[in-house]
Amino acid sequence: MRGIRDKVMKSTEITPFQRRVYLELLDIPRGQTITYGELARRIGCRSARAVGQALKRNPFAPEVPCHRVVAADGSIGGYNGRREGEELMRKRQLLKEENVEL
Repeated sequence: MRGIRDKVMKSTEITPFQRRVYLELLDIPRGQTITYGELARRIGCRSARAVGQALKRNPFAPEVPCHRVVAADGSIGGYNGRREGEELMRKRQLLKEENVEL
């Protein structure tokens, strides 16, 4: 995990906000999920949508596990900016590999 954390810290291709989101996400253990809203609260942001936009642009996926972020109602939410199709199937597969049931 240290390698990806260093990569995120040193990246010049992401914003400071994205960096905060990605670093916090690295603390979510394999096999667990977090909501967009809770992730926002953890970094001191009032907008779950802003967090979603940062995750949509995650250049480190799946090492920075944005697939672990779900909607407030417990549904799968989106992945790579999509709410259906192959991207969502990929998110489901990543969660299944971590034994997360949705």
